[in-house]
Amino acid sequence: MKHYSGITTLIFDFGGVIINLDIDKCILNLKQLGVENAEQYLSNFGHKDFFLQFEKGQIGVEEFRNEIRNLVAKPLTDRQIDEAWCSFLCDIPLKKLEIILALKKKFRILLLSNTNPLHIEVSAAGEFAKIGKEMSEYFHRCYLSYEMKMAKPNADIFQALLVNEQVASHQCLFLDDGSKNIEQAEKLGFQTYLVDVNEDLSFLLTNVKGVV
Repeated sequence: MKHYSGITTLIFDFGGVIINLDIDKCILNLKQLGVENAEQYLSNFGHKDFFLQFEKGQIGVEEFRNEIRNLVAKPLTDRQIDEAWCSFLCDIPLKKLEIILALKKKFRILLLSNTNPLHIEVSAAGEFAKIGKEMSEYFHRCYLSYEMKMAKPNADIFQALLVNEQVASHQCLFLDDGSKNIEQAEKLGFQTYLVDVNEDLSFLLTNVKGVV
């Protein structure tokens, strides 16, 4: 296991790093609503068409729901759409929540996620609340694609974070489950870690050292 030093800031991706994902379940649920080619739009590492527009904040929740309705050409309730879409995100292991809170005592903790308001306000909010805390209590700041109108792996979202945080990239450890995002971060000078599926992140408690 690699050791990291000179770190002031830990930057976490959300899906696949903190919260478990189930893309197959989401695709199945969308198909059951009538989105027959759902798999053409979705990926663990980047969406297409109006799903990507939703994550980049180019369309809002109502527009997203209406795009789903246009695909299936039949009446669907908001709840039906939201439940199918939010089934993409599963659970956050309790151990990860505890690890993030422990790390927050030593490092600046940031979230950098390609996401959308339904996943954050529905799936994420409920999972972070499992131990009686709000999402904002785990991170010093959250950088969310739909708010920033940018998305990984484009360099601009990383650069915007660095400017806002007034931190050098080499002092940041960026954790993501997408190789393209990791490659972009490395080009910009970040220290990086590619997270495997179901990894518990406990190595961060012992293998990351701050600035001496």
